[in-house]
Amino acid sequence: MDWYMMNCELLATCSALGYLEGDVYHREPDCLESVKDLIRYLRHEDETRDVRQQLGAAQILQNDLLPILVQYPQDKVLFDAVVRLMVNLTQPALLCFGKVPPDATSRHHFLQVLSYLQAYKEAFASEKVFGVLSEKLYDLLQLDWEQRQEEDTLLIERILLLVRNVLHVPPDPTEEQGVDGDASVHDRVLWALHISGMDDLLKFLASAQGEQQWALHVLEIISLMFRDQSPEELAALGQGQTAAEHGEDTQELETLRQRELAERRARALQRPSRHSRFGGSYVLQGLKAIGDRDVVFHKGLHNLKSYSHDLGKEMRRVPRRRQAAPEAEPPRRSARNVRLFLRHFCQDFLEGCYNRLMLLVKDQLVREKAQQHDETYYLWATAFFMAFNRRRGFRPELVSETVGVRAFHFIEQNLTTYYEMALMDKKEAVTWARRMHLALKAYQELLRTVQEMDRSPEQAVRDSSQVIKSNIFYLMEYRELFLALFRKFDETKQPRSFLRDLVETAHLFLRMLEHFCRGRTSLVVQVGCGCPASRVSWGGGQAAPPDPVLAPQSKRVQRRKKPRTPAAVAPQPPSAVELEELWAGLDPQIQACLQGQVPLPEDMVPFDAASETPVEEQRTEALLRIQGCLRDAQVPQALRLLRSARYRRCNSHPAPGQGCRDTVPACPPLPRDVWPEGDVFGPPDAGPPEETRLLREILFAPLPWHAPPEAEEPEEEEDEEEEEEEETMQVSEKEFNFLDYLKRFACPPVVRALVLLLRGYARNSPRTNHCAARLLHRLARDLHMEALLFQLSLFALFHRLLNDPAAGAHQELVALAKFVLGKFFALAATNKKAFVELLFWKSPAAVREMTEGYSSLREGEGAGRSRVPPWTPQEEQELRELYWKYKEVEGEDIIAAILAHLPAPGRTRRQVVKQLVRLGLASSAKDFPRERKGTHLVLWTQEQEEELTRLFEEFQGSEDVLGNIMKHLTARRSRARVVEKLLGLGLVSERKELYKKRRRKGHGPGLGAAGAPVVPAQDSSAEDRDSEEEEEEEDEAEEGPMEGHWAPEEGAGQGLAHSLHQEGLAGPLQWLENCLRRTAGDREEDGVSHPVPLVPLSEENEDAMEDRRFRALLRRLGLRPPANEQESFWRIPAALTPQQLRRAAASIAHYSPDPPGSPKGLLEPPRCPQDPTPAEQPPAGLGSDSESEEPVPVPSLVQPGTKRRRELNSEDEDDGSSGAEPAPAAPRAEEDEDEDEDPEPLGRRKRIRRIEEEEEEED
Repeated sequence: MDWYMMNCELLATCSALGYLEGDVYHREPDCLESVKDLIRYLRHEDETRDVRQQLGAAQILQNDLLPILVQYPQDKVLFDAVVRLMVNLTQPALLCFGKVPPDATSRHHFLQVLSYLQAYKEAFASEKVFGVLSEKLYDLLQLDWEQRQEEDTLLIERILLLVRNVLHVPPDPTEEQGVDGDASVHDRVLWALHISGMDDLLKFLASAQGEQQWALHVLEIISLMFRDQSPEELAALGQGQTAAEHGEDTQELETLRQRELAERRARALQRPSRHSRFGGSYVLQGLKAIGDRDVVFHKGLHNLKSYSHDLGKEMRRVPRRRQAAPEAEPPRRSARNVRLFLRHFCQDFLEGCYNRLMLLVKDQLVREKAQQHDETYYLWATAFFMAFNRRRGFRPELVSETVGVRAFHFIEQNLTTYYEMALMDKKEAVTWARRMHLALKAYQELLRTVQEMDRSPEQAVRDSSQVIKSNIFYLMEYRELFLALFRKFDETKQPRSFLRDLVETAHLFLRMLEHFCRGRTSLVVQVGCGCPASRVSWGGGQAAPPDPVLAPQSKRVQRRKKPRTPAAVAPQPPSAVELEELWAGLDPQIQACLQGQVPLPEDMVPFDAASETPVEEQRTEALLRIQGCLRDAQVPQALRLLRSARYRRCNSHPAPGQGCRDTVPACPPLPRDVWPEGDVFGPPDAGPPEETRLLREILFAPLPWHAPPEAEEPEEEEDEEEEEEEETMQVSEKEFNFLDYLKRFACPPVVRALVLLLRGYARNSPRTNHCAARLLHRLARDLHMEALLFQLSLFALFHRLLNDPAAGAHQELVALAKFVLGKFFALAATNKKAFVELLFWKSPAAVREMTEGYSSLREGEGAGRSRVPPWTPQEEQELRELYWKYKEVEGEDIIAAILAHLPAPGRTRRQVVKQLVRLGLASSAKDFPRERKGTHLVLWTQEQEEELTRLFEEFQGSEDVLGNIMKHLTARRSRARVVEKLLGLGLVSERKELYKKRRRKGHGPGLGAAGAPVVPAQDSSAEDRDSEEEEEEEDEAEEGPMEGHWAPEEGAGQGLAHSLHQEGLAGPLQWLENCLRRTAGDREEDGVSHPVPLVPLSEENEDAMEDRRFRALLRRLGLRPPANEQESFWRIPAALTPQQLRRAAASIAHYSPDPPGSPKGLLEPPRCPQDPTPAEQPPAGLGSDSESEEPVPVPSLVQPGTKRRRELNSEDEDDGSSGAEPAPAAPRAEEDEDEDEDPEPLGRRKRIRRIEEEEEEED
């Protein structure tokens, strides 16, 4: 509709409503139809909200709609239509535009709509309007549920929404500039609401049994009513409030007066007694000017102290992205009669409505019946009303619904969710930070309420407080929360008020924890065994945490790579005397088992015929298992293993001589002895005396103990439960030490946040300054880490504080400053480098070096900074001798022989190889290839070959031949071995015959998006196959026609890659090349092409993705930028074939740096950091390109969640203050990797498993 035509139609429609004559409004006959037309116009307005703006400029609501509402309430249809129209007109501007528009034009429209809303709110400040709404709402609520029609229910909801919209309008700062105590527009609306009796109706809706559906509407309205109020001020109202307010004002004025008098005295001392027209010029000796001469000062000497080189310079403009987050509007003091009415409302609400309403709201939140982010109203109500109850004669029964472990869990869960979303959703980080602030205030109020319960005269209340504290102090989630919030505090996203509440809450938590530990000899808490400090949920939605008395046995946590451990050191074997004592205790148990008094377990199998481990090694492992069971006092298990080891049988036999429990007939009689030579496990007819003798010999035998091998992982081709992303991790308990927990706060992020808060000490409340000073005092005095506070920015703050004329009001901070400065100058007398250390934030390791000497960390116990001990000259000489000794030995691993004879324990294979390269004895780590795991293969028996042939003939016509064979094969083997055996038996001539057959929508059978033959994936699960096919079809439908036919030209982007490499982007180019090659390998192996996102997991790669020329290179290579708002990363299109991806990778590989150890001039394509070395390349699996010149890389998927888990791990950023070790890096080429390098992003799970196996084998 045209703009001018719309104006004319709106004018005609508005004229047909009626006219106002004095105080009487005369409606036109077409009034109802005109209101409906306006509703229809608003439904079809454009993105600038032109209809809404024109109606606001014409003041339709003030001049027409409100008079119609007041004078014609008996016309039900007209009343309903007018309320509908007013709900639409008064809806918040954020709902109209979605968010605050970034461009100037849209922002102008946004502000225009907001100004009209503020005019509407002023018009609603009328007792008549709210009186009509209250009467109508009262009449509707009088109807029984059976008599209430659907129109009545809709009208109730619209009235509540209208009240919500009016209260939601923010104040106009240009119009409302009154002092505290003046009545604002919001106060006048609240007073009209109170006079009309609407507040009583709200309390009825909150407490009535049959009005549960309006719980969230009522809570939202109440939160908007108390938007500008402080619960402490409302609670203090009527309890000598005049004297209290007068005292605060007097103290503030006295502080300002003292500061003014001090400044006046200083100016009087600086002013000379006799004025001189000539101020004089002076030379400041020792202070150099721009040149080599001293500074010439042209002002009086009284201005000398204020001299600085920065005088006259322009202040550097702070970029918008680095500006501090804006503070929320401070609560203002409303008119006294409004505050009295709100205080009375709070008391009635707590006594009759709070517990019931909060129960209903939480139930709707848990069942997901509420709208998105409605939990913020619940968090606000928890903090506000519990604070009011605590300050207004504490009665715990009034807030019992929100006091307990479940409330702590709910708030902690939401706080952690907001924390994670603030890290992930960068564009809306400020909004998530505001929600996080609400949750933090609710958490703080819960802690204060529990603290108040400790002071209750009732024993039952004090006992309940002890139970709550034992729960929250037991679980590690509550202890790790504040550390994570401190480490991730960002002043550009989170306001200073958030930091203030965080410091006060952390201080309160530490004080409560300290008092809780002080009254107990020991406190047992829950810790994760090697579990990083990430979010761990109890599962099941909002279920309550477990009882601390019955600790959970396991939790579901995100799967992470196992931390690397040094070479396993063989445990010290027990002495003969200890073995005799152990045998004396085991002998009665052995006799009881031999006589049948103790049943033996039936699931002990010492031999696995399907294992690739040789039979001789399995015999040694069986002996070790029997010896281990005896040393662990597990006599029934040891005896069962001894008896089972004499017989070779299938895994389903319960015991020798019994039948197979399986119904499969393929269990032929086998020879009885697996290890017939030597009778290691005794003769077949051994009796109890013989078995007792055998167990004693095995217990005393000096068997070669070694680290237990991990379970054999399948080859990379094997697809066994690929979708499993979580594993079960044990949770243990340990004794809690408060000082050890406090040491985790001794890190630069915590100290930096405290210093940032204290910069505004003059504006902070005394409570805030006390909490910050107390935390710094704990770190400096309790932990004896005064050097942690030796920082220049903190000393500048101390200098400003000590020179402040009003420093008398901050005695605690002054005492802290004098204490820290005294310690610093005492240390500076012995350590001349202390002044340089002021420039850096220090970790506990740096503090120790600074105080005890810079060699203290290299003298033994403090070797945490360098995990690899240095090689001494004697060790290097021994290494040379061992290398030349075993170099010429045929058929033996040189590194294994050196490790076996190296005197210094604890060295790993990688350390030895790297040192050999450094000494020049080897050119690179490739000179020492490791033996591939799994090369000792078990041959196929005749029965297994017959079974394989039978299964192939049975499933030959199915869609997934290989997958069905793997499901029904008795002996467990990898897919690659099965394929090789099928080729060897001549059952298939090519590997392609075993590929999974697929169908695609919109294409012929066997054709992909570009018409090429589809290489099927190697998935053995039919359910996974169906879901993958649906995802493929959806991805193909989204890609569009251009993506399926466009391909990059050969050599595209070489010149641009060369220039980017010269500009210092070699690392991102290497990362891009690795991603292209890895994706090409995945597509060759799986046979399915999906769009793969490029997720930069390092700051260098993130900066490169924002570079314009780097994005131009991505476009030349055929990569696709984010298509819409839901995509955040560039993607490798599904239409690019592996050959095209390799050509694109080769075009940028020509300008990559030469890999270490490779001859110059030979271009070798760099490998992915997780890829194995050429000597470790796996055999070609299904879908490999036999004609390709380079090996197929191990499949890897980009995992966007890796970055999230790494950022949430508060243990990783502890700077050595905690006992947790950082996550190990993924293995790279051995010549350029050290054990103390930074972690690299992880690849697919199979790659991780294989790397872990290689590391364990290497160690």
